[in-house]
Amino acid sequence: MAMTVHCDIVSAEKSLFSGLVEMVIASGDKGELGILYDHAPLLTELIPGPVRLIKQGGEEEVLYVSGGYLEVQPTHVSILADTAIRAHDIDEAAAKKAEDEARRALTNQNAEMDFTRASVQLAEAMAQIRALEMLRKRR
Repeated sequence: MAMTVHCDIVSAEKSLFSGLVEMVIASGDKGELGILYDHAPLLTELIPGPVRLIKQGGEEEVLYVSGGYLEVQPTHVSILADTAIRAHDIDEAAAKKAEDEARRALTNQNAEMDFTRASVQLAEAMAQIRALEMLRKRR
């Protein structure tokens, strides 16, 4: 039996997950992180992207976070996310529409366009789509 770590994932709206996992895989601002039992303490910023939870017995759950922070202690992992959604709850059509609108806004730049906002919207939409794709691959 693999060693486990307790993981809590909380968004501004609600607690999304609390339980034992064998591994947490998330997208930090310096790259992808894999967290196992007895990992060195760490605090890092998360970028929009999927978070994979490998539960006891190998079952995997995929969530999307729009950003936030990941804190690691030897026996506990906490993710404090701005927004967190289970991948199977993502509205794929809305994510694709948001991606198209953000790409259009970036392509048709004008003085009234907020480049930063369009870039963030594009990154979030693409991250949601990546989370959905990751969920499909796992099934």
